[in-house]
Amino acid sequence: MVGTSVAAKGSVELNGLGQNGFVEQKVDEFRRVLGKADGDPLRIVGVGAGAWGSVFTAMLQDGYGQYREKVQIRIWRRAGRAIDKATAEHLFEVINSREDVLRRLIRRCAYLKYVEARLGDRTLYADEILKDGFCLNMIDTPLCPLKVVTNLQEAVWDADIVINGLPSTETREVFEEISKYWKERITPPVIISLAKGIEAALDPEPYIITPTQMINRATGVPMENILYLGGPNIASEIYNHEYANARICGSEKWRKALGKFLRQPHFIVWDNGDLITHEVMGGLKNVYAIGAGMIASLTNESATSKSVYFAHCTSEMIFITHLLSENPEKLAGPLLADTYVTLLKGRNAWYGQKLAKGELSLDMGDIVKGKGTIQGVSAVKAFYELLSHPRLSVLNPEENKNVAPAELCPILKTLYKMLIVRELPLDAILQALRDETMNDPRERIEIAQTHAFYIPSLLGQ
Repeated sequence: MVGTSVAAKGSVELNGLGQNGFVEQKVDEFRRVLGKADGDPLRIVGVGAGAWGSVFTAMLQDGYGQYREKVQIRIWRRAGRAIDKATAEHLFEVINSREDVLRRLIRRCAYLKYVEARLGDRTLYADEILKDGFCLNMIDTPLCPLKVVTNLQEAVWDADIVINGLPSTETREVFEEISKYWKERITPPVIISLAKGIEAALDPEPYIITPTQMINRATGVPMENILYLGGPNIASEIYNHEYANARICGSEKWRKALGKFLRQPHFIVWDNGDLITHEVMGGLKNVYAIGAGMIASLTNESATSKSVYFAHCTSEMIFITHLLSENPEKLAGPLLADTYVTLLKGRNAWYGQKLAKGELSLDMGDIVKGKGTIQGVSAVKAFYELLSHPRLSVLNPEENKNVAPAELCPILKTLYKMLIVRELPLDAILQALRDETMNDPRERIEIAQTHAFYIPSLLGQ
């Protein structure tokens, strides 16, 4: 049985939505936009069950799950991921600390399996606990129960709305498989991608490939049906109804209706037509978040050192946005907001801290227990290889010669040499920050603002 959380019900009642039928009106209005006939439910499917993908699906379940004849919501994740005993013990503590969760499990006759797992008498699986509202990457924040499907074909074949909650590094492979199940479809689904990451295509010309473009190429679904949703958000805080906002970016055909449908009292969704650029910026901030975590750890949380790093990394991001966007000023606010929250509490900054402390190593890879995929690692590789490509050059006014754009981004260059090719030790990020020859970050911003650096081909345009 799939349920609706107490918090969500309280929010609905508090805002008067349950009494005046406003929520059901939103459902009916969106169904009309999609052309759904009476008796044919709107089918929403989450693909991938990381923290944000699970929370996003759970928010929809909380908001609309009560209208089962009009909306059906399910989530796909792979089967067979076993939960180790330490995680089972922690999960048991979380359950017993929340009376509402404890009562819910007892009522659903699901509590005993968590007792057995705590004692080591039973193995739990990630898809199994997700049905009860526990995301493996976010154990401390119980969600509402979800309908979980482990067969990909069963999950997606008749979906009207597909939510891509996969890491960018897995998006292409999974959607290539999904495309096999959509060959007989007459109308394509609408896809909302939550993925923040990029790939770099280097031959014959260098350009960026984003998750929405991967989905388009893998499935043939037209770009007007593929949108990106992102913003300065921490998944657990959003589910706990901390006020947040996001942008849904893509074609006008769908984004305004989707923005209205996805909006909740605590989660404001704006819309924007600049899909690819916003998507790329969502991946860019993850690059510098890793370095921020390292600086915090190596300097014992020195506020001064962190602010110096922030000045340099933001100047590099501003420089890069001038390469990628014709109107970079429009991106400054959203990019800085997303960067700020990622540096404060995101998994990429956390990963950088753990690396610098020696609690994690690069040999462990970029998939971390309890956190999922650290997308900043692949983003470092993609951005550096793209911006150091021999076909790209910009004028360095100080030396009055053309250089690769990456040469004007010393933080990005250092992160690449530490994380990807491993030529430098992890404390090299601190040495790069203290390099006496490093330019004032203001100068990098001035270079970007006073020179025509925009290279449309980098976004495949």
